Amino acid sequence: MSTTVHKPQRLTQLIWRWHFYAGIIFAPFIVMLSITGAVYLFKPQLEDWLYRDDYYIQEPQKQNGKLTPSMQVEAVRKVYPYGQITSYRPSDGPNRTAEVGVMDKGQVATVFVNPYSGRVVGQIKEEERLLEKIEKLHGELMMGTMGDRLVELAACWAMILVITGLYLWWPKEKTIRGALVPRLTKGGRIFRRDAHAVTGVWLSGFAILLILTGLPWSGVAGDLISKLATSTHTGYPTFAFVGGPKPESAKPTKQVADVPWAAEKVPVPESSGEATPLPLEQVMEIAKANQVASGYTVYFPEGDKGVYTVSLSADKPEDEMVLHIDQYSGKVLVRVGFSDYGWMAKVISIGIALHEGRYFGLPNQVIGLVVCLGLVAVAISGLVMWWKRRPRGKLGAPALPKDAKLTRGLTAIVIGLGLLMPLAGLSMLFVFMVDRLVVKRLPAVQQWLGA
Repeated sequence: MSTTVHKPQRLTQLIWRWHFYAGIIFAPFIVMLSITGAVYLFKPQLEDWLYRDDYYIQEPQKQNGKLTPSMQVEAVRKVYPYGQITSYRPSDGPNRTAEVGVMDKGQVATVFVNPYSGRVVGQIKEEERLLEKIEKLHGELMMGTMGDRLVELAACWAMILVITGLYLWWPKEKTIRGALVPRLTKGGRIFRRDAHAVTGVWLSGFAILLILTGLPWSGVAGDLISKLATSTHTGYPTFAFVGGPKPESAKPTKQVADVPWAAEKVPVPESSGEATPLPLEQVMEIAKANQVASGYTVYFPEGDKGVYTVSLSADKPEDEMVLHIDQYSGKVLVRVGFSDYGWMAKVISIGIALHEGRYFGLPNQVIGLVVCLGLVAVAISGLVMWWKRRPRGKLGAPALPKDAKLTRGLTAIVIGLGLLMPLAGLSMLFVFMVDRLVVKRLPAVQQWLGA
């Protein structure tokens, strides 16, 4: 029996209608985001396998140890005489190659060099990495800004689906079967309903966590979150700027290096003086003295006033570190680590690590995979339920209540989602106005909708 009979009928009908719209329109997006997200969770393992000939040294190692970092970079420079060396990631294992970033003919590539012999073993253009393509599909549908907004809108309505779904599921009679345990022996409509609703309930908390931890990357909500963290000093810390006032460029750090989220908006300082730039080995010694763990990348200065940037985006945010180093004096101009973050940046950084499945290793990945596959099952089962129940020749939307109004509770939800996710609040208001002012006045549209 439907749970709607136990609730105020008009409110339930309106919420069910919004749940229906959200599912019909955005279920395909949710399926796509879940599948691409499930694949991206295993990026480390997949890239280790896909690029094993580039990542790992195949020939026997030399007994006299590794070449100096400068010699490794110089070996790459000889192969790419017209390319610009942009970064260096030292080998962090006995059988691991070093990685040198090169800008050549307008394209960014990672060149892999044997640290023992200096031989270039391969190169991968960033735009050709399979996982980069999957990330772009997941984050922006490979459509740039428009795709980013569509993905954010889909995430917003996924949140609406969760909230409205929980309301529709909530039983008046607190029974376990049908509420928390699916009735597997009932078959037909009841089984499909339980498979959809019960699975959705168990996954709801994880789904909300995935949505919230994905928002910092979004164009609209993410920008607001970043501005809020900066304006309230709960993002990157002002006291991370060691050594007092210094000249700053107009660039945020994310324009010169791949850095953790909390350091993306940190203004890049400028080097002072006209001496010979420090050798790479000395920069690495400075990183070691500042307790930067292995796995970091050194980004080379851009121009005479540029700085060396050392960045570590670790699996555990607690190990993250960003240094800006004067390229002449070696003075650390900026040092930002997890312990320096404001509380909001700490929460977001941990959330991002959980979202990407790297915070506590393989168990984190497996949990993320189960949630993603579960969301696919919930979305598809919802579409199947609609397809089997829809009237012939009609969409089959739940009827619009004759006196549909934004109650206080719904108004609070719209305002709350609007503050957290602006696209959610605006789109909910738009849907309500279309329902109220357009659909209700067009009998032909009402008939096709099935209302």
